[in-house]
Amino acid sequence: MSESKVPGLNVRITSKNQLENIKKVAITKPGQQALFLELDQNRPLAGIIQDICEKWGIMQPEEYAIQFSDQNKQQIYITERSRLDISNGDVLVLTPSPSKTAKEIYSTLKEGRPEDKMGAMEKMCALSPDITFAMEFITNEGLDLIKQFVRDTRFHGDPMAYLLRSFVALMEHSVVSWDTIEPEFTKKVTDYISSPKHGNKIIQPSLEILESVILYSTHLFKHKEVEQQVTPEKILPHLNTPELQKNALALLNALFLKANPEKKKKINLTVQSKTFRNALVTSVLNASRSIGSEMGHQLYCLQTLMLNMYETRMNTPADPDDATVQKQIDSLTKICFDVDSDSNQAGNRRSTLYRKLGFQDQANPANDFSLNTPPGLLALDNICYFSNKYQESCVKVVLENCTRADEHDCPFIKASIMLTKTLCEILRIGDPPQEEETAYYPMFFSHDKPFEEFFCICIQLLNKTWREMRASMEDFPKVLGVAKEQISRALQVQPPTFDAFRVKLNQLTYAEILRLWEKERKSKEEDQAQAAPIIELRKMITPEMTELIRQQRLNYLIEGSKFPKYTTRGRMKEKYWQWKLTPNLKAFHYGDCGENDQLTLEQLNNKLPVSDIKAFVTGRDCPHIKDKKEKNRTATTGTLPKTKFKTDAHHLFWKASDHAFSMTTLSFAIQLVNSESNDMFCFVAKDDVEFDMWSDGLNVLLGNEMSSSQKEKDLKMLLDMEIRIRLLDAEGIAIPNEPPPIPPEPENYDFNYPEL
Repeated sequence: MSESKVPGLNVRITSKNQLENIKKVAITKPGQQALFLELDQNRPLAGIIQDICEKWGIMQPEEYAIQFSDQNKQQIYITERSRLDISNGDVLVLTPSPSKTAKEIYSTLKEGRPEDKMGAMEKMCALSPDITFAMEFITNEGLDLIKQFVRDTRFHGDPMAYLLRSFVALMEHSVVSWDTIEPEFTKKVTDYISSPKHGNKIIQPSLEILESVILYSTHLFKHKEVEQQVTPEKILPHLNTPELQKNALALLNALFLKANPEKKKKINLTVQSKTFRNALVTSVLNASRSIGSEMGHQLYCLQTLMLNMYETRMNTPADPDDATVQKQIDSLTKICFDVDSDSNQAGNRRSTLYRKLGFQDQANPANDFSLNTPPGLLALDNICYFSNKYQESCVKVVLENCTRADEHDCPFIKASIMLTKTLCEILRIGDPPQEEETAYYPMFFSHDKPFEEFFCICIQLLNKTWREMRASMEDFPKVLGVAKEQISRALQVQPPTFDAFRVKLNQLTYAEILRLWEKERKSKEEDQAQAAPIIELRKMITPEMTELIRQQRLNYLIEGSKFPKYTTRGRMKEKYWQWKLTPNLKAFHYGDCGENDQLTLEQLNNKLPVSDIKAFVTGRDCPHIKDKKEKNRTATTGTLPKTKFKTDAHHLFWKASDHAFSMTTLSFAIQLVNSESNDMFCFVAKDDVEFDMWSDGLNVLLGNEMSSSQKEKDLKMLLDMEIRIRLLDAEGIAIPNEPPPIPPEPENYDFNYPEL
């Protein structure tokens, strides 16, 4: 295929901005040689089409348009608005304009031969997602023609599937209101989903149409018509067909969302029936294929609508005079303490039992469920469900708290009320489904009482966490916060059953939560530390922090230390001396002392000016260590005595070796100006910290850099703390890796100041 150039389309432009508007594309048309051109995005599209038509000798260019060859693009026809989507290397097609194509399809559907109608339907189905074609086709009354064909049942199989899919695509442009849909049309579409004989190609768009009628029609009578014709029982069989599951759930969610309160209760009962749950769990949740985001959103919506059925009870306060409420409280008391709490019982006895249960108002315990709304009666429902279904566990929780000291008691009723409120917050009960949310939890579809089961597991977790934290009443908010974290983390793994949820919670102990928090905190700090602004900030404040360490080391020397007394020949038995630096940093004062003495600066009679210090040495370079080294070398060349105490001798030998190594690492010596190399003040620090403090301090006095490991630890700690303090005001704000670009300077500085 040779390359053809269109005059006027390949002008060479050198400006950078203009070059960005030039797109190198190919134009094709059946029966014509492809054109390769540089399309100027600044030229009107009509002019470009006219040039192409002239090249191919096509008359009436106004009846032609350019299409993307990729039919997966949402916008098929290229318009002045969509031309920005053109990229270098695209293959475009010259085709009849949307207006001409819409008229041809309409004419063929209305008056064409049967074999031509099939091709027109297929073409209409392919072009309907394009808004330009849709507008032309709807203007030519094409949508009314589709509705007429569906009502008349003139077509079956693939032709009907094309009609229904085209109808869905055309209506998605929101050009025509769903209120214009006639009852006869929805009745026919409903018939299609009622029988599997019509096939998935027809049922799938039918489900979409009914969903949209329910969601977007503003006429209540249309909702009622569809509700009467479409029931959850009719939707249920489609959950077993993978191609229809998403649309079936979407239609069910639409029915659920728009139904009145009474109808919602009926739908909820159907959804939580064993038959429906088995179909959902077996065919959708436990299927081998992965669940995509769209299906996940539908499952989330269904879960939200199911859980929102608890909203009424959550927002309903208990009536203290309601006999039913009092009966439930008496039943709970009887189960937990195996006694009757009727009105004939002594008041003090009843109050004691209510206090042990954790009621705040022992005189009228129903007030606890009245004043705390939400969760209101929902908390009482949960408590009664727990005590009736899991009686042994409930009694165990209550009695365990009764045996604790009063300050460590976890009040069961208060805990249940606050936990119920927390669970409602976690699951966002009362909030409508969110558009992009996909967080669903399969275990809620595995039980007919999902929220009650959820509570029963979590109340036992709260009691366990209370015990692990050794909490008191003052710690109640903290324990509740930890429990909320445990529950939220367990939900993140989307446990398939409540048993799996319980196992995950048992793994998330209080100690594990602390470990995870610490790990996340360190990870966050490490991520922040890699940001360019933080690295620059560390460099800026490092000199300041280093100076703090220098001052601290000097203060340590001023405070002074006590050392065992050594000479170049070794340790002087039971002799100690104390060394202190003067506050003006000019000299060391030192003197002999007892093991437990703490002498003041004035009591130290000997003086060593700092100016007399030539250097200091450490480790094996110290004279009092060299002699030890020679003696140890001599000892190790011999053999251990062959006696029955050989094992003890080995032990003593290695113990002595370890002591010698410890002395080596903790030793340092001060060398004076104009003195022999062996004429030094010798020291052995008591531990690594004291050794690092003195070695750093002496380096500072001598004008050297500090080099100890303790200095590096202190510097890192100070830098981390300082950066945390400076970033407190930026808490929750993402720190960019690169600073924002500096804007270019203005062309002039003639600023316009308002007149005063």
